[in-house]
Amino acid sequence: MARGRLITIEGLDGAGKSTLAEALARELAARGAHVELLREPGGVETSERIRELVKDPALAVSARTEALLYAAARAQLVEERLQPLLEQGAVVLLDRFVDSSLAYQGAGRSLGIDAVRAINRFATGPLAPDRTLLLRISPAAGRARQHGRAEEPDRLELEGEDFFTAIAGAYDELARQEPERIRVIDAALAPQQVLQEALTAIDDLLELPPAPH
Repeated sequence: MARGRLITIEGLDGAGKSTLAEALARELAARGAHVELLREPGGVETSERIRELVKDPALAVSARTEALLYAAARAQLVEERLQPLLEQGAVVLLDRFVDSSLAYQGAGRSLGIDAVRAINRFATGPLAPDRTLLLRISPAAGRARQHGRAEEPDRLELEGEDFFTAIAGAYDELARQEPERIRVIDAALAPQQVLQEALTAIDDLLELPPAPH
């Protein structure tokens, strides 16, 4: 059996990652793909518990602790779900992966991209995305979308503008460094247009028939 594909979706909070991931999962499943949709941090019980820790605004979590907690959650997800699914030939859609830590902890928390990449290399081993869809949105637009939600902001979402500006810049730099893997999509487009751009960006990875009409 051919190895599956790992497609990650990245971007600032409010960029529409979850909306795209769900739409993409529906579209690929309609075309006959074995699709699994997962999120980070989370996807398995241990990682979901870590998610509760890193998101809790009532907790004091240092920058280094935060980076290590994300890497730990990622390590468990890779071991327990990602590797087995890819070995089964699944198309795995993952809402955030290592690039999030590079941008949020490496740049946003000023820990350094290389340092954060090193701990994540230990966490994930050789596993890397086959393609990454980066939803580009300005920090102000992302914040405006977040304010429109009914949910209370989590610990990271409460950070200031400088934090998100640094993250946006890091994402852009990562996309410049790896244009073949990271495909940038304008998150300001209508959801259906974002979906079409995403399908075009992964078309070369998947041998699937057109969607049924």
